[in-house]
This record gives sequence, C-alpha cells and structure tokens, in this order.
Amino acid sequence: MPNYQQNLSVMYEYIRGTVAELAPAYVVIDVGGVGYYLQISLETYSAIEHVEHAQLFVHYIVREDAQLLYGFASKVERELFRMLIGVSGVGGNTARMILSTYSPHELQGIIAAGNAVLLKNVKGLGLKTAQKIIVELSGKLTGLETASPTGAVTGATTEEALAALVMLGFAKVAAEKVLRTIVRESPTASVEELIRLALKRL
Repeated sequence: MPNYQQNLSVMYEYIRGTVAELAPAYVVIDVGGVGYYLQISLETYSAIEHVEHAQLFVHYIVREDAQLLYGFASKVERELFRMLIGVSGVGGNTARMILSTYSPHELQGIIAAGNAVLLKNVKGLGLKTAQKIIVELSGKLTGLETASPTGAVTGATTEEALAALVMLGFAKVAAEKVLRTIVRESPTASVEELIRLALKRL
C-alpha cells in the first residue's frame, strides 16, 4: 500500500476546542460536538492539564491499520516529533516516548551534545537507534527556538503517576517500585515530574 503519510501530515494544522477528556498519554478535544482523539506527550499534557479549552498543533499519520492524530502544545515539539519519525526505525510511539522522557529543551541539548548513552535511556530505544537519531538530526535543530521546560503542576499523587505509567505500557509492579524510590528522593515532585523521572529509570 502506498505511504500517504507525507501528504496527509499537513492535512490538519491545529485543532482547537474544549478539553473533553485528558490523560497523560492522550486528549479528546471536542470541536462542535465532534471528539478528536489525539495522542500526546507528557510535555503537552502538562501544558493543558488545567485548561478547559486548548489548541494543539497536529501531525496526522495514516497506516494500513490505523489513522492517528498526534497533538502538541507547541510547534517546536511538533517539529521535533516530525524530525524524529523521519529517522529510520523511529515510529510515532517511540518519538512520543522520547518527548515524554525529555522536554524539547532537554532533547535539543542531548542531540547537540551527541549524548547517545543518555538518549538510549528512553524505553524501547537501543543505542544504535539513539546514535542514528543524533547523527541524522545533529545540526538540524539550529532553526528551532529554544523550548523552555513547562512549569510544574501542584497536588500530584503517586496514584496518578502510576496510572499514567501503566497506560504507557510499563508493568505495574516495576512502576510502583521506581515511584516509591522517586517519592523518597523528591517528596514534592509533581505528577509530570514523577512520570518523567520514572521514565528515565524504567
């Protein structure tokens, strides 16, 4: 089957509407009674967690078995996502996991420094693919504005963080163990911080 992804990825520029449902891995945006299911990173989740209305920049992927919408709170994050999936061996879910583990600001620093060892800490990403990402994207990020880390969210709980990690595909027992350690080390961490720190250890 022909790959229409390149043509269809620009079909939607953004979606703006009411946040009908939100989880660390996805959001449903209601636009005039139609709910759009968009897969998101932790960076975007943090940016829209406490808003009733949101505008997300969109990347649309068509596969033989699915049509997927990915949503991003900033154009910088979307551009990084597009660069990542342009690397052979990096799919949409892997790119989203990378952007959930590291903020755009952190990711740009890792690639600029050529730190493949740090990049391979992302779940499902081996050293060879991490090295390929750095080689292919090195020097291509200079046109991107520096994305500052999103502000922390208060009132986080380990239960929310655990639910998010399980949703992202991690074993509950392993996630619980890592979260207990993180909470001891950082008792005031927000839900986003707990998840991001756990992703770097699982």
